[in-house]
Amino acid sequence: MFGQVELLPADPILGLIEAFNQDTNPLKIDLGVGVYKDALGNTPILKSVREAEALLLTRETTKKYIGSHGDPLFAKHILPLVFGEASSVLAEQRATLTQAPGGTGALRLAADFLRRNAPEKTVWISNPTWPNHYAIFDSVGIKHANYAYVDSETNRLDFPAMLADLKQIPQGDVVLLHACCHNPTGFDLSTAQWQEVLAILQERELLPLIDFAYQGFGEGLDKDAAAVRLLSEQLPEVMITASCSKNFGLYRERIGSFIGVAKNTDDMEKLRSQMASVARANYSNPPAHGSAIVGTILASTELNTLWRSEVDDMRNRINTLRQQFVTALTPYGLAEKFACVAEQQGMFSYSGLKPHEVAQLQKEFGIYMVKTGRMNIAGYNEQNLPYLCQAIASVCGKK
Repeated sequence: MFGQVELLPADPILGLIEAFNQDTNPLKIDLGVGVYKDALGNTPILKSVREAEALLLTRETTKKYIGSHGDPLFAKHILPLVFGEASSVLAEQRATLTQAPGGTGALRLAADFLRRNAPEKTVWISNPTWPNHYAIFDSVGIKHANYAYVDSETNRLDFPAMLADLKQIPQGDVVLLHACCHNPTGFDLSTAQWQEVLAILQERELLPLIDFAYQGFGEGLDKDAAAVRLLSEQLPEVMITASCSKNFGLYRERIGSFIGVAKNTDDMEKLRSQMASVARANYSNPPAHGSAIVGTILASTELNTLWRSEVDDMRNRINTLRQQFVTALTPYGLAEKFACVAEQQGMFSYSGLKPHEVAQLQKEFGIYMVKTGRMNIAGYNEQNLPYLCQAIASVCGKK
């Protein structure tokens, strides 16, 4: 059987890891894979995480299953983090959380739920988006289509085109929205723009599926949740997929959550029963270690305060790197061309570099990024920034 199967190409993002590792250029830079890196180029373990793990070593008494919905302590503290302590959604018991293996696992739970309960619906996805969105819905046979998001000519958010497309979506379909730090572009909606999107969702009775992978990396933990809170409070039904990979630095622990908001408690319980069944059919029980770390941090006043400070530090570092990037391109006459980098939010930037320029950067300079021009801002540092900007100037015809 295996001799007859098709050899598939490497994932366009994860495949960059192997290519980068094999590159012998001592000046090589990895701007592809979406992980946070510090000034030394390392993906650090947060101090709050280390202290929480030390506590767990002394407290943990069993390795038994934690149930299909996951760790109750994790859910108890993630829900207020997402919705806010004074949330009417929580007060009315409209929300349910099912722990998942990362944000990707949460998206798979959402896809499986839709396949079971609304197979005729189409999921509408921004153009561009994180490529794995397509793969996840393809894997369960859910139809998907695109709505406009970025003007490819100007490399800027095209909000009028986005609104026009949303207004054409058939009644009752699903719309996948990025809560903050849009991946791959870094272009986010303003509060006023989210209000306009909300009006369309209400008018056309569209079900939002909000990908919330970067809370804290845009403007702050609460500000980044503004769209999630707005839609959840104003709409009868919302689906949210959250991740702790970035803001807790727990990439390899695979800890995320599917959160469903229903019209009332009865509907919430129905949804909760469905999610338990979907999780059971996927992986039965989620892993416990990552959720125990998060729960321990959020339940401790001291660790919670430390963690929030560390999130602030990561976000501020990313924003500083954005500004430094544009400044470093000024001597080459490219500051205006790449000014969008300083305007975007989160780890990623839709740089505007063309596929042939990306290929040239990789071949001649050992600089790796996704062929669309998406680059991980946290992938470079103050030491290699001059080399990066010199290389970009070279491929853009500026010496």
